[in-house]
Amino acid sequence: MRFHLDTAEIYVPDGQPVEQALARTTHLAISAHQDDIEIMAAGPILECFQRDDLWFTGVVVTDGRGSPRDDIYKHFTDEEMHTVRMKEQKKAAVVGEFAAQVLLDYPSKIIKNAGNLQPVEDISAILRASHPKAVYTHNLADKHDTHVAVAQRVISAIRALPAAERPEKLYGCEVWRNLDWLVDSDKVVFDLSAHENLQAALLGVFDSQIAGGKRYDLASMGRRKANATYHESHGTDATQGLSFGMDLTPLIQDDQLDIRAFIQDYIARFSRDVIDRLERSGAFNG
Repeated sequence: MRFHLDTAEIYVPDGQPVEQALARTTHLAISAHQDDIEIMAAGPILECFQRDDLWFTGVVVTDGRGSPRDDIYKHFTDEEMHTVRMKEQKKAAVVGEFAAQVLLDYPSKIIKNAGNLQPVEDISAILRASHPKAVYTHNLADKHDTHVAVAQRVISAIRALPAAERPEKLYGCEVWRNLDWLVDSDKVVFDLSAHENLQAALLGVFDSQIAGGKRYDLASMGRRKANATYHESHGTDATQGLSFGMDLTPLIQDDQLDIRAFIQDYIARFSRDVIDRLERSGAFNG
């Protein structure tokens, strides 16, 4: 495959030819940064792990050069940090037994520029080569600008495909904003009870972030535990870990559906749920 940037690459952990590695993909995650995939897409990674009929491929869109750093990485240049983060992402692909790991290597400013179509074209090319059944990306209510931009570029890339070539499902996942605020009927629930050791290993690979001052490993595993306990208020815990997603599939089935109106509907349903509960408990005096 040819991408717009010469520095982009495709890493295949088991050494299969790139075309074959991508073609076997059934679950595709597209994230902004190195380690986002392991935080937001643990569900599909576990679903594909040790399977011959299901394969997970990851795509990281940005280059990681501007990430914060501390400890042994404190004096690393942007270029040195770039090298470390790419190496870490490849390690994660080995640990998770990914079909392939794509590294598009764009600066964040390009991803946030809706007028630059190069990332959209690259993502469309990956989709055409892999034909995944399901795609996982950032949710539209994430509080990180680059994450939200990636989600919008993914939607545009899928909409650029003929209807018959589009994935069956598109999900927006948790990273820089939990999705526990969604009303329960709007939550896509991923059971993360299995392979906690593998989940921890995938998160732990990213030493430059953990030693650099952000305990994403502890925070992500803790959030999964919290989701499992707080998901159901009137029953005992049915799972050991959960992550939540937002079903974005309508946005790739109807190209005229407005993204802003779509997410506003989610927020409106949450607002109604809060007000209805207040009214049921008698908090209003007329």
